[in-house]
Amino acid sequence: QVQLVESGGGLVQAGGSLKLSCTVSGRIFSTMGWYRQIPGKQRELVAAIIGGGITRYADSVKDRFTISRNKAMNTVYLQMNMLKPDDTAVYYCNMRNNADVNYWGRGTQVTVSS
Repeated sequence: QVQLVESGGGLVQAGGSLKLSCTVSGRIFSTMGWYRQIPGKQRELVAAIIGGGITRYADSVKDRFTISRNKAMNTVYLQMNMLKPDDTAVYYCNMRNNADVNYWGRGTQVTVSS
C-alpha cells in the first residue's frame, strides 16, 4: 500500500523560508510533485520532479522554490524561500504512477503572515 506523509509546514513571516518533506512508503514511482490548495479554489501544481531529475515549477514560485529528492527516491522536498502571503495554502505531496493514477498525502498547512 502506498502512503505519502508530509511534514514541515507551519507559520512564517513574509520573506522567510520553510522546507517541506514528503516520505513515501510502499511502491515508489518517479513522478512526484507538490500541489497547493486554498479553500474554494482548485488544487494547483507548485513543482514537480520526474525521472532524470527534470523539474518544473509554477510561474508564481519560480526562483523562490526548489523541489528535490533523495537518492533512494522515497523522499521529496520543497524548499520555499522568500515566502509571500499569497503562498498561504495547504500543500499536498503527490506521486503519479505509469497509468496516471495519483497518490496524495493528507496535506500540510503553510501560513505566511504579512
